[in-house]
Amino acid sequence: MANANFLVPAPENEPVRMYEPGDPGRETLKKKLADMSADRIEIPLRIGGKSVETGNLGNCRAPHEHNNVLGQYHKGKAEHVNQAIQAAADAYPAWSTMAWEDRASIFLKAADLLQGPYRDVINAATMLGQSKSVFQAEIDAACELIDFWRFNVAYMEQLYSEQPESAPGMWNRLEHRPLEGFVFAVTPFNFTSIAANLPTAPALMGNTVLWKPASSSVYSGHFLMELFEEAGLPPGVINFVPGSGGEVGTPAISHPDLAGVHFTGSTPVFQGMWKQIGENISKYKSYPRIVGETGGKDFVFAHPSAHVPSLVTALVRGSFEYQGQKCSAASRAFIPDSLWDEATEMLQNQVAELTMGSPLDFRNFMCAVIDKNAFDTISGYIQHAKDSSDAQIIVGGECDDSEGYFIQPTVVVAKDPGFKLLCEEIFGPVLTLYRYEDDNLDATLELCDKGSPYALTGAVFAQDRTAIIKMAHALRNAAGNFYINDKPTGAVVGQQPFGGGRASGTNDKAGSALNLVRWASPRTIKETFVPPTDFRYPHMDAQ
Repeated sequence: MANANFLVPAPENEPVRMYEPGDPGRETLKKKLADMSADRIEIPLRIGGKSVETGNLGNCRAPHEHNNVLGQYHKGKAEHVNQAIQAAADAYPAWSTMAWEDRASIFLKAADLLQGPYRDVINAATMLGQSKSVFQAEIDAACELIDFWRFNVAYMEQLYSEQPESAPGMWNRLEHRPLEGFVFAVTPFNFTSIAANLPTAPALMGNTVLWKPASSSVYSGHFLMELFEEAGLPPGVINFVPGSGGEVGTPAISHPDLAGVHFTGSTPVFQGMWKQIGENISKYKSYPRIVGETGGKDFVFAHPSAHVPSLVTALVRGSFEYQGQKCSAASRAFIPDSLWDEATEMLQNQVAELTMGSPLDFRNFMCAVIDKNAFDTISGYIQHAKDSSDAQIIVGGECDDSEGYFIQPTVVVAKDPGFKLLCEEIFGPVLTLYRYEDDNLDATLELCDKGSPYALTGAVFAQDRTAIIKMAHALRNAAGNFYINDKPTGAVVGQQPFGGGRASGTNDKAGSALNLVRWASPRTIKETFVPPTDFRYPHMDAQ
């Protein structure tokens, strides 16, 4: 143990590369895309640092070219879950007692590897396997993930440095122990940074992890595991077990050593996991920590004083970047009558200009939705709007899955405030508008607040400061991340810690110390230097 109080490097947000023509990074990334697209790989489970093949294979397909199988992955089941839990238990004694600065060094090295030699690999894997445009991949798979690792290390140092006061004659100390058992990390397809942060945030705090990636993002997860190993993460600290929820999730949740769940995904799945944990509560060695971010029906609310070009730009970017497959994506907008004609005309014109196609063509703004199930669900909502007398599609609405899962950016106008597309999460490139009369602001704010069970992100647009105050107060519980005159997407680590309440999750704020504290069990230590030697107190003396 070193005799020093170490200070970690001060974190700074990773600059976003723009990959404009003439940028050397553009050409190296294109070459990596071509090489990886042509190279079909086989992806094993990673348990205790070893590759495990099960023979039960699934395909990793490019959503924009679904006949292109990028690779195959082995699926795990209960026996592999148990092997991974045992590997986590075997790694726990050394990892949980390792000096914090050594754990920090591993993830700082991971950040530098991603900043340098792995940047093209992880970006390309995300573009190919999850159909992200070059810019969307860069801000996610490179910059946000680098930020998670650098800022989390600083937050860990901050937590460890916060100590209680001590009265004369004693020394009070506080340590943050890892949880007893393993953490089950269940990660989504839509953000490679989230897929990596969910297992690594608990691991940074000394926990060992069973990681179940989304089946539609196993491809990028495989390369993340290679990065972890090159960074020096010991075997068994993070165990990679792809597979179905029933085959992997059910036995993991049922295990008595479950210490925590770090989840991002759908609300029904999270609620099902929580219910299963409740049913098994007497079996666990400790009460599991449950941290989850689920989804949203995120809003943009325009006041009559709003600046229309700014509003429309926020709607286009907030709704249609990454095909609307962000839990923070703008999905519903409330626009006053006085701005309606100007805003909708501008919106239609801009949406009509959006380019869509393969992420290998850097000119495209949008690519494909993730898979057949998503395509069918989203196109079903669009067909519902087409068939309804309570809605009108004013731009987009076409869907084509002949080569890839492509859905046009679609804008729907809803007449009924209870209309399905105005209330339910769609998770695709569909924006639903609601027109309100200027003097009906209060009632419409209430519709926005109560029209959805979610409370993840939201934005208000106004030039009038009094109006901003009014809207922010009326919608104070409607969004965990609230934006004023900006789109409701694009939270940056260290600047806007992310998470929401209501049906959107536990609001434990990824990208802040608030999340890390959930993966530690505090122990207070009191040391008395000269203990008393007589039980009597002064008040017991004779009268």
